[in-house]
Amino acid sequence: MSELAVMSGAASPAAHLVVSPVRSRKQRKQFLMLPWKLYRGDPNWIPPLLAHQRELLNYKHHPFYDDAAIETFVAYQNDEPVGRIAAIVNHAHNRRYGERRGFFGFFESIEDQAVADALLAAARQWWAEQNVDTIRGPANPSLNYEVGLLVDGFDSPPFFMMSYNKPYHERLLEGCGLRKSQDLYAFWGHVDMLATLDDKIRYIGEQSAERFNVRIRNLDPNHFAEDIEAFLDIYNRSLVATWGFVPLSEGELKHMAMGLKRLIIPELTVFADIEGQTVGVAFCLPDYNSRIKEIDGRLFPFGFIKLLRNKRSIKRFRVLSANVIPEFQRWGLGIVLMGGLVPKVLEYGIQEAEFSWVLESNTLSRATCERAGAKLYKTYRMYDGEV
Repeated sequence: MSELAVMSGAASPAAHLVVSPVRSRKQRKQFLMLPWKLYRGDPNWIPPLLAHQRELLNYKHHPFYDDAAIETFVAYQNDEPVGRIAAIVNHAHNRRYGERRGFFGFFESIEDQAVADALLAAARQWWAEQNVDTIRGPANPSLNYEVGLLVDGFDSPPFFMMSYNKPYHERLLEGCGLRKSQDLYAFWGHVDMLATLDDKIRYIGEQSAERFNVRIRNLDPNHFAEDIEAFLDIYNRSLVATWGFVPLSEGELKHMAMGLKRLIIPELTVFADIEGQTVGVAFCLPDYNSRIKEIDGRLFPFGFIKLLRNKRSIKRFRVLSANVIPEFQRWGLGIVLMGGLVPKVLEYGIQEAEFSWVLESNTLSRATCERAGAKLYKTYRMYDGEV
C-alpha cells in the first residue's frame, strides 16, 4: 500500500503530512514508542508493556492473527511521527455476525484533526481493499483484550489492562465521522463499602448458595492448567449473548493461559462448583500498573522481576470477570462468587478494586454493582462508522 500524503493546516500552514504503512523495523519502533512522546508529563498515563504490545500488533506473532489481519500506519508531520492507527479485520467476528466489519485500534494522535482524518483515510483505504464496509473501535485488537476510548474519568490512572487516552481523542474520532455504538463502564469499590453492603444483596447470595449447594473453591496451583482451562471455557460459554463477543480461539486460550500463570494470585480467583460441575468463576488480577510505570513498560532485562515480586503487597485489584454459564445465570451466583473473594480480600489487606468492564447494555451487572455500592467512575466508548 502506498503512502497517503496531504497538507495539514491545523498546526502550521506549511506542515506536510504523510501517512505510511509500517514496513521497516524503524517504523515499527516509531509506532510502538509514539505514546512516550505524546504522554510525556501526564501523571495518569501508564506505559504499555512493550513485549505485549509487539504481540498484539503481530510484530511478534500472536494467535489472534491466525484468523485475522492487521495493517499499521504512522502519520508523519514534517518527518516527525505525530499519529498512529491499526486497521484490523477479525474474520471470526465477521463469520459470527455475518458482517463485513473492520476494527481500528492503538489510535494515537497529536491534537490535530487533519492527522486523525489522514490516519482514518489510510485505514479506510486498506479496509476497502479487504472488502470491509463498516468499522468499529477502539479494539486492541479485539473485545477480548484492551478496548474502548476513555471519555470520562481522566482524573486518575487506569487499572491494569484498561486503556487511557487524551481527552481530545473523543473529538478527533467524532470529527472523522464515527459515532457511539456502546459505552463500557468501570466501577470502583473500597473495602470499607463491605460494611454497608445492601442486606438484599447478602440475602440473594446466601439463598443462591443454599439452593444450589454451591461449593466455592480457589484456583489450585497444583492443577493450574486444568483450572485456567475451566476459567477460559466458562468465559467463552458465559458471554455468548454479549454484544460484540467472539469466543477466544484454541490458540488464544493456550497463549492467554501461559501469560496468566505468572500474574495470578490463586487465592483471588474463585470457582463455583455445583454437583461436581464448575459453573462460574470470578477472576481478579493485582493492579500492576504502578510497577509497569516504574519499569517504563520494559520487561527486560530486569523489569519482569520488579513487576512480579511480592504480588500480595499490591493493595489494588481489578475484577476482570465474574462469569456464570448461561443455564445458571440470573440465579445470584455472581454474588456468591464475589462473596467467595471477601475472606482473602480482608486477609491480604486489599483496599481498592475496579470492576471492569461492564457493558452499558448489561443492565443486570450494572444494577448489581450499583446495589453493592460500587461507584461508576470511568466510561469507555466504542465507535462505529462506515468505510
